[in-house]
Amino acid sequence: MSDADDRGTLQRLGLYGLLARWEQVQHEPWLGRVMEIEQEERTRRSLERRVSHARLGSFKPVADFDWGWPSRVDREQLDELLGLGFLAEGANVVLVGPNGVGKTMLAKNVAYAALLRGHTVRFTTASDMLADLGAQETATARTRRLRRYVQPQVLVVDEVGYLSYSQQSADLLFEVVTRRYQHGAPRPMVVTTNKAFAEWNQVFPSAGCLVTLIDRLVHRAEIVAIEGESYRLKEAQERTAKKTAARATRRRKTAG
Repeated sequence: MSDADDRGTLQRLGLYGLLARWEQVQHEPWLGRVMEIEQEERTRRSLERRVSHARLGSFKPVADFDWGWPSRVDREQLDELLGLGFLAEGANVVLVGPNGVGKTMLAKNVAYAALLRGHTVRFTTASDMLADLGAQETATARTRRLRRYVQPQVLVVDEVGYLSYSQQSADLLFEVVTRRYQHGAPRPMVVTTNKAFAEWNQVFPSAGCLVTLIDRLVHRAEIVAIEGESYRLKEAQERTAKKTAARATRRRKTAG
């Protein structure tokens, strides 16, 4: 790197003491390593802050996903999503499938991949977000709170379809979708739902904005369809079988 590049790096890192003594330190063998350590530490702290603000919680890594369990899943499509091409396109991602097939796990892995690439992310369930926005008592307070869901470069909204919502909640979701859709550079949403879009009228039964909401959500969207039985139920059944077998073994030993 040139002297100008090194001085620019010191300024960006806020190492003004070294910058002020540039003539004294520019040829020191340790200078490059100091800048490297500082940059690594800032990158680490930045990731920690963004992970904390994202509120992803715990989740299994995609390496643990059992691709053989769903009866239908496009692994190549999901690998492409984990590569984050949808971010450059400003495209939403909608994971559709029944309970327990891994939609939330996959959505969180996509979100974490975005965090690792330096993007800002927020994870929320649909019920938490709509309750949070609905609790704001004034239009001004609601506008301020909307920024929480509009500003992140990636917004994950989990579990759309598990509850039904009022007209006000539909309007609030419409506001979030529209503001992200109309942003200068559209900011993608990752949405998980257990209902096909044709069934969203059951989720928002009195929503006049539903058709437009769905239209804006699916424009430039990647729709990921996952079909299969609940993996959580499978794991629960396996645990029960193991415990039953262990109890039977203990009884045989006691009887013997």
